[in-house]
Amino acid sequence: MNSTDERRMQDLGLLFLRLSGALFLLWVHGLPKLLNYSAELTRIEDPFHLGAAPTLILAIFAEVLCPLLIMAGVLVRLACLPILFLLAVALLVVHPQWSLEEGQFGWLLLIIFTSVFIAGPGRLAMNTRFDGVLRHV
Repeated sequence: MNSTDERRMQDLGLLFLRLSGALFLLWVHGLPKLLNYSAELTRIEDPFHLGAAPTLILAIFAEVLCPLLIMAGVLVRLACLPILFLLAVALLVVHPQWSLEEGQFGWLLLIIFTSVFIAGPGRLAMNTRFDGVLRHV
């Protein structure tokens, strides 16, 4: 396999990682919060005492808008940050009593989005059309 084929496979792997991780987060957590907003207001944890509505809006931002940006390949590394913060808060602050088995989905998402944050979106992303610093964010 030559270096061009290798690079193409790496880009496909990063695209798969971005799409699958973002789609899982959006489908399992984001859309249910968005579509059941009123019911979620009564259930959401508020670890920083911001109030239920602001906390839910921030969660929806991290679980709906950020995955959409990641799937599109726009500002991917920047979009990973709210997701990583949300996952860390959920696992370490809101549910510290969870065993590894109980929190495995959250830990796997944390691994996926940390990997995307470190590696970047690859060449199969809209970021590649930007100039300057936005190309690498």
